Amino acid sequence: MKTGKTVAMLLAGGQGSRLKALTRKVAKPAVPFGGKYRIIDFAVSNCANSNIRDLGILTQYKPLLLNEHLGIGAAWDYDKNKGGLRVLSPFTGEEGGRWFTGTANAIFENIDFLDEVNPEYVLILSGDHIYKMNYDHMLDYHREKGADCTIAVIEVEWEDASRFGILNTDENDQVVEFDEKPAEPKNNLASMGIYMFTWKELREALYKDEKNPDSDNDFGKNVLPMMLDDGKKMFAYRFSGYWKDVGTVRSYWESNMDLLDPNNTLQIYDDHWRIYTKSKNLPPQYLAEGSTVRHSMVNEGCVISGTVENSILFSSVIVEEGAVVKNSIILSDCVIKSGAKLNRAITLEGLVVDGTTEIGQDEDDDCVYLMHEDGVTKE
Repeated sequence: MKTGKTVAMLLAGGQGSRLKALTRKVAKPAVPFGGKYRIIDFAVSNCANSNIRDLGILTQYKPLLLNEHLGIGAAWDYDKNKGGLRVLSPFTGEEGGRWFTGTANAIFENIDFLDEVNPEYVLILSGDHIYKMNYDHMLDYHREKGADCTIAVIEVEWEDASRFGILNTDENDQVVEFDEKPAEPKNNLASMGIYMFTWKELREALYKDEKNPDSDNDFGKNVLPMMLDDGKKMFAYRFSGYWKDVGTVRSYWESNMDLLDPNNTLQIYDDHWRIYTKSKNLPPQYLAEGSTVRHSMVNEGCVISGTVENSILFSSVIVEEGAVVKNSIILSDCVIKSGAKLNRAITLEGLVVDGTTEIGQDEDDDCVYLMHEDGVTKE
């Protein structure tokens, strides 16, 4: 980043209950994505590519696998003697321990960490979105505007606008109103949950919010509207690239399938903005004689003897001869037995799919089928 230290605080403690069995054992940011990644890899890689050297990751719900994946940040070049990646979990203080009560409270509880780093700017991120963004450009915009807070925004479909925090702005994109999930939105300019703050102003706002007994200690509901009421300068930073909030089983399937679209603007094959992840160091994939693989992403360690079409296979998946996998997402270590036919399916890690299984065989079927140890959930 430019002169004036920036620290990123990545909120990664979300349960993601709408993802159902996908988040039964892991936090939403740790859910596998795109054949070899986890959802959190995108935000962490954005930080690394934007030359942010101090990164705090705030965990809460089922953090074991997420912590194991992050380690000391070596995959993203964050294993530094000074700065680097630090995992920040809820802790016990003088008044006992408690969970973070909201997104703003999660940052407030780690003010000691921020004071120690002593940044000029603080970037607040969510660990459960799929996108690529150069935060350096956002910082430039923040400084040019002389802003106290800058919010990254994207235009969403009008029918989806009520699911987001909506920003109402003037002709200079200065925010005049922050409307959290309005029933009747005035526009479709939605907050991406990415905030750039001048640290002095954020610190003051966090203390004020924490003293309010009626606050939910949430940025969208409380802190941002409060800062606006206090006359703080707040601007919208418009983003036009690919961005997906992977909040449901269906959106998870769709965003994975987007990677197979040659016109997809996310471009994970871009050497100039790589998405990094922890490698499993597995042998190459093996495509047996007689196998058929079309328009698919197949990761390391896979052994394919059957048919795979328009699908994404994570590592160490076995597709036996006579098995057919179409329009599906197969997570790591699954075995698709001979005779099985899967279409529009998502299989959880380590499943053995019996050869008599036929899921979603109708090509016109608009459903997604989530397969887990307890059976199949139709979405």
